[in-house]
Amino acid sequence: MSVSSISPIDIRAVDKSAAWRAPAQPPPLSLYVHFPWCVRKCPYCDFNSHQQSETESEASQLRSRYLQALREDLESALPTVWGRTVRSVFMGGGTPSLMTGEQVDELLCDIRALLPLEPDCEITLEANPGTMEAQRFRDFRQAGVNRLSLGIQSFDDDKLKQLGRIHDARQALRAAEQAKREFERFNLDLMWALPGQSVEQAQNDIRRALEFAPPHLSLYQLTIEANTVFAKFPPQLPDEELAFEMQQRLELLADGAGYRHYEVSAYAQPGHACVHNLNYWTFGDYLGIGAGAHTKLTLADRVIRQERFSRPESYLSHTAERRFVSRDYAVPVGELPFEFMLNALRLTEGVPATLFAERSGLPLSAISRVLSRAEARGLLEPDPTRIRATPLGLRFLNDLQSLFLAQSRG
Repeated sequence: MSVSSISPIDIRAVDKSAAWRAPAQPPPLSLYVHFPWCVRKCPYCDFNSHQQSETESEASQLRSRYLQALREDLESALPTVWGRTVRSVFMGGGTPSLMTGEQVDELLCDIRALLPLEPDCEITLEANPGTMEAQRFRDFRQAGVNRLSLGIQSFDDDKLKQLGRIHDARQALRAAEQAKREFERFNLDLMWALPGQSVEQAQNDIRRALEFAPPHLSLYQLTIEANTVFAKFPPQLPDEELAFEMQQRLELLADGAGYRHYEVSAYAQPGHACVHNLNYWTFGDYLGIGAGAHTKLTLADRVIRQERFSRPESYLSHTAERRFVSRDYAVPVGELPFEFMLNALRLTEGVPATLFAERSGLPLSAISRVLSRAEARGLLEPDPTRIRATPLGLRFLNDLQSLFLAQSRG
């Protein structure tokens, strides 16, 4: 079942004559830093991650080269963000917690030397329980990391083995305890609809996570992505109806524990929504450095996107030439509505209608007919002050978002 089968929307009536105008104020700016190595590639993962060198000596030398490349990458990007202040920094991967505390300190010192950070800048580092050492977590905090995102995925040994994770349930528990001890702000990542998983098993995972009272929870449904081991050898996943029941039960458990379901996969205690991800979802700007990192920036005459060289060896080999960007292009004006909606519609409360013009540079009238017809079919709330998906729209979010993709290519 899909939204398109429920009732098609004629997107030919969309107004494509509206001209783009630079926002009066540039959107907030975030910095993303990609660390491309893992101990081992997980069979479900389609991120730009690669198994690190077998010997610690080789891996350490490569990390040192990479840190130098990150600094040069950031230096080369400064003209595009000159004078702008960064509201959040996110170190993702891969497994950034493979870095030592000293290396994270070096990286953050370089960032602070080159970019002005807001006084309360959120600085997140992703960590794997399989790389957890108590001292390392303390070192990360002392280096300036003020938010840890811990990739638990499950507290069930059997499920962790099926997911190809390098940690077991005992290590997951120890890592969560240490995160709670060292960080006021931390996130626990969990996955549901795992191979052979029952509703009760999914609920047991979130109950275990809630024992640590994490300020933030990320609950992701396992999906089979192209170019992964699971795509080649697909496991037996719960069917659509069972997965939907799991989702409803998990939402009830989180709600009962005082968490607000503010984004499709994100739950937070009051005041602990992820600043970095909220900037993505409200179509803010972000500079991405590191192998395969993506950038979206609003300039005086256009919105641009950039992609860094993806494979670590290619990224590093271009460092001598101070070439880091493999692709750099202006986003076609007609594609901006889809790009905005791809993010904003993930927020359960939606966004103010005025934000569309503020962030996309296009008047709301450019999409008003599509909005009206989506509302008439129960996909968007009939509120002229907000753009917000209904429960039906959230359930079939891809279909709803695709309406704006179709109109941009129409």
